[in-house]
Amino acid sequence: MPVGTLYGISVGPGDPELLTLKGLRLLKQAPVVAFPAGVGGQPGIAQQIIAKWLRQEQIQLPLTFPYVQDDHLLMQAWKAAAGQVWHYLSQGTDVAFACEGDVGFYSTFTYLAQTLQHLHPSVEIQIVPGVSSPLAAAAVLGLPLTLRHQRLVILPALYTATDLENVLGWAEVLVLLKVNSVYKQVWEILHRLQLLERSFIVERATQAGQVIHHNLVEKPNLDLPYFSLLIVQAEKPIR
Repeated sequence: MPVGTLYGISVGPGDPELLTLKGLRLLKQAPVVAFPAGVGGQPGIAQQIIAKWLRQEQIQLPLTFPYVQDDHLLMQAWKAAAGQVWHYLSQGTDVAFACEGDVGFYSTFTYLAQTLQHLHPSVEIQIVPGVSSPLAAAAVLGLPLTLRHQRLVILPALYTATDLENVLGWAEVLVLLKVNSVYKQVWEILHRLQLLERSFIVERATQAGQVIHHNLVEKPNLDLPYFSLLIVQAEKPIR
C-alpha cells in the first residue's frame, strides 16, 4: 500500500484570509487535518485560523507539543505526534498539518517532519510557505521591513543584553520575538541607545486582539502577551 503524503501548510499569524490559495486547496482536500493542540482545552491559534475552512467529514487531529525546554520531554512529544500522524499515512491517507505562521520559520512542524523522516524514511513531505509574524507585523504597522541594503536580524529569544547590543552594532533592522519576558531589559537598552522612537511592538499581529504600540519612550512597563514582537528600525548601526 502506498504511503500518504504529509503536507505542512503555513496558515499565517492569525487572519484566515492570509492563507495561500495552494494551502487552502490542500487543506480542504485532505482527509485528515492535524494541528498543535491548544492549552487548557481551548483551541490553538492554527486551529482557530482554519476552523471556517474545515468540512465535517474531515478527521481533526490535535497534536500535543509541550512548551518546555527539556529535550527529553520534547523528543517524546515529537515521537508521539509522529506516531499519531503515521497511523494515517501508513494507510495511504494524506495528512495536512496546519501550522501558525510559516512552517519553515521557528515552526513545530519542522520537528514533526524530521521525526517522521527519521522513523519512516519512505514518507513524502510537501511544504507550503506562508506569512510569518515579522512580515505580518511590518504590514500592520504600514512599514517596509527592510529597504535597499539594510541588514535584518531576527532573534527568536533574548538571553543576554550583550546579544542585543551586538546585533544593533551591525544591523539596521532588528526583530525580537517573544519580547514579553524581557521587555523591561530591552526597553532600558533601547532607551540608552536612543532607539525607542524607532521601535514598535505588535501584539497578536493580524488576530482579533491585535494591539500596536508606538512611541515606546512613554511605555517602559508594558505587560505584553506571549505573542508579541518588537521591530527596531535604526537608521544605521550604533557603532
